[in-house]
Amino acid sequence: MTEGKSIINANLTPLPDKVGVDGLEDKWRAVWDEDGTYKFRNTRDRKAVYSIDTPPPTVSGSLHVGHVFSYTHTDVIARYKRMRGYDVFYPMGWDDNGLPTERRVQNYYGVRVDVSLPYDPDFKPPFEGTDGKKIDAKDQVPISRKNFIELCERLTAQDEKLFEALWRKLGLSIDWSQTYHTIGQHPQRVAQKAFLRNLARGEAYQQDAPGLWDVTFQTAVAQAELESREYPGFYHKVAFRFEDGTPIYIETTRPELLAACTSLIANPNDERYKQYFGQYVYSPLFKVKVPILAHPAAEMDKGAGIAMCCTFGDVTDVEWWRDLKLPTRPIIQRNGRIVMDTPDWIEDPAGREVFAETAGKTTFSARKIIVDKLRESGDLDGEPTPTKRMTNFYEKGDKPLEIVTSRQWYLKNGGTDEKLNAELIERGKELNFHPDFMRVRYENWVHGLNGDWLISRQRFFGVPFPLWYPVNASGEPDYDHPITPSEDRLPIDPTIDVPEGYDESQRDVPGGFTAEKDIMDTWATSSVTPQIVTHWAEPDEASKALFASTFPMDLRPQGQDIIRTWLFSTVDRAHLENKCLPWAHATLSGWILDPDHKKMSKSKGNVVVPNEPIEKFGADAVRYWAAAARLGLDATYDIGQMKIGRRLAIKLLNATKFALAIGREDENHHVGAAAETSWNPADVTEPLDRAAMAKLALVVRQATEALESYEHSKALEVIESYFWQFCDDYIELVKNRAYGTPDEHGNVPSEKAVKSARTALGLGLDAFARLLAPYLPYATEEVWSWMHAGSGSVHRAAWPVVDPYVEAATGASPELLTWAGKAVEQLRKIKSEAKVSMKTPILSVALSAASEGVDAIRAALGDIAQAGRVVGKFDLVAKHAEESAAEDAPETEVAVEASELGEPPVKKPKH
Repeated sequence: MTEGKSIINANLTPLPDKVGVDGLEDKWRAVWDEDGTYKFRNTRDRKAVYSIDTPPPTVSGSLHVGHVFSYTHTDVIARYKRMRGYDVFYPMGWDDNGLPTERRVQNYYGVRVDVSLPYDPDFKPPFEGTDGKKIDAKDQVPISRKNFIELCERLTAQDEKLFEALWRKLGLSIDWSQTYHTIGQHPQRVAQKAFLRNLARGEAYQQDAPGLWDVTFQTAVAQAELESREYPGFYHKVAFRFEDGTPIYIETTRPELLAACTSLIANPNDERYKQYFGQYVYSPLFKVKVPILAHPAAEMDKGAGIAMCCTFGDVTDVEWWRDLKLPTRPIIQRNGRIVMDTPDWIEDPAGREVFAETAGKTTFSARKIIVDKLRESGDLDGEPTPTKRMTNFYEKGDKPLEIVTSRQWYLKNGGTDEKLNAELIERGKELNFHPDFMRVRYENWVHGLNGDWLISRQRFFGVPFPLWYPVNASGEPDYDHPITPSEDRLPIDPTIDVPEGYDESQRDVPGGFTAEKDIMDTWATSSVTPQIVTHWAEPDEASKALFASTFPMDLRPQGQDIIRTWLFSTVDRAHLENKCLPWAHATLSGWILDPDHKKMSKSKGNVVVPNEPIEKFGADAVRYWAAAARLGLDATYDIGQMKIGRRLAIKLLNATKFALAIGREDENHHVGAAAETSWNPADVTEPLDRAAMAKLALVVRQATEALESYEHSKALEVIESYFWQFCDDYIELVKNRAYGTPDEHGNVPSEKAVKSARTALGLGLDAFARLLAPYLPYATEEVWSWMHAGSGSVHRAAWPVVDPYVEAATGASPELLTWAGKAVEQLRKIKSEAKVSMKTPILSVALSAASEGVDAIRAALGDIAQAGRVVGKFDLVAKHAEESAAEDAPETEVAVEASELGEPPVKKPKH
């Protein structure tokens, strides 16, 4: 297609006898792949590039329709920006590493890691898929870490093929040559390089500190991964005693932690306990002397209003321990069991005996022992009372988290640094959130941080920390002086690679070195996806050019539920490393709800496999359903919406075929020859045609403004609404004139009037193909190929601009088309109420409308009469404003005053 001075030249192909949406996905996907339709052109000018930080989906299992939801939203924007002339950088990543992948591999193959085992190059897993059934740990075959990682890589490669097939079928305009993996060599190099620079600047540090620990997965958990859930328990009213034996009662749900008690805490304003601050009491059973202290975080209306602080029962204990500089008395191990050795701070012989009975027990078993002992000692007042408490869980875990003291790596995120916190709040204000109300979620999260980001994990499949530690003469690692590699050696695995100046024989021996065995949290890699995809800090010239033309990126699309993790952590990393935002815009999608308006999730068993609706209704229909939902709002899985989308795609095919066939059909209504034509806005001369173009100019303007504001659903609503009006009203009104058919009185429309109609139809359907292209990529590509053979894809065509339609309208009002449509509606209503064929002639009719409506209807009277088969007198009556108001009728209402029908057409017998 060429477009000069608003003239559109069209190369028309022969047309199919029947049209439909089935088969379009396979047809056009192959063409797009062959032609490189969506390939990034590698434009060097940053202003000419639109770059998208596409979410890398977690490749760890089955898909559901939630996966197609936000990705469709992103694709609409990508396609729109491409049509606006941008070179769109739209890569896809696979988030391979992390706990979800490990869990899937354990269940799929029936294995677990034992780091003491050697690598077996001939290992074959006991299972190859277990139909989603969870295999108990005792039944999982232990294998080496290297064998386990190989299985992770094998299974993720299989899962990625399924994801890619889905994305391709859905019609995502991804540049598949830009695909990356979060566990690949390049992403590992980027993640390790960024960490080493954080370490050099003092932004990354290690510390022995209390942290949240999942006893099932045996790993530390970050604040952003917490999920608060209701958990059943019991309140136990327990007596601590002063020197003279006088009791003071606390209420606790965790009596098994009595041995870890450091103090009793009450609110400084609590009149019940003010007299006791600074005094000491003894813990029951263990007779450990502990102070009574004040802290404003103590809740006066919770339990007895005074609580024991144990190191550590929950995050409040950590806050009290830190603020009041309390001693550390941990008794919970990483495996969730009580420590084996009786702690030194328990000096009472009877207390040491009690502790010995709980040593090595689970917290559940230890609790039962302690409660029984409290009954015997008389320190339990009454029986435990049931309660439900909100307890922290790892978002993927099944058991409450414990707080365990261990050495971990942290990255500064404003949780302990007021200046950095303020800077990150400001970054949030710079970022364009769509919808804007999501900004407050970001700000609330940053304001509420109470510690830095814990980025180390005690797992296996992930990016290793690129560190070793010297081993002193006693065989102990010197964690205060980590050994780092030079950046040109990255990526490295410290459990395999050796630091400069050492050899393998010095591994894990006195005077040698030892590897850091922890891996980075998966978010620590995902948080640098902008740096990964833009080839940040890579030395080759091509990477430097790519980075310069794509970073900072333009768009981060994602789910609302990971603002606190992915969005915030990415902002943090870019702020620390690049001193800027990673992108200018963030679009946040809502959740998918099932028909009962419950959030879809695999755990609830209410998910829908996305291939099912795509196979049944077509990709365009599923995209329509997704794109009809506004950003930030939840959407119901709605088959009805998909049916509407399918009908819209089919209507586009039929309407375009109808318009392009005019003047080209043979006696069998077949169009077998190609043709060339031009649609010149100057040839639009009839009032009705000009009104249709005026409305089209308005729609183009409104849709463009909406998409520029990332309101894809609003743009779709505007486009779709006018498309149906164009088909149902305009095409019906002008089809006789477009064909050049004589009217009921034998009058043949002039060549000028015929050309006006055909030009308006061509301009209109050419525009609709482009306007709907971001939403219905397959149907629009099909109709575009009929109109513009040899000119390339509609998805590389220019987005419509208002100029040619304004030129064609020459000042006409779009309301003329509305009035004409209302008039035809009333003419059809006459026949419908009389229960006769729509081909029945109307011998005479009088319609009433507001005065401006009468003028509009009169301007299009010939087309209206033809569409309604009015063969005789056609009167128009102006209704006064007060008359309309009295009848409470809409301003555009048209009413029938009188009518007379002729004889219905005689049905021809079927032969």
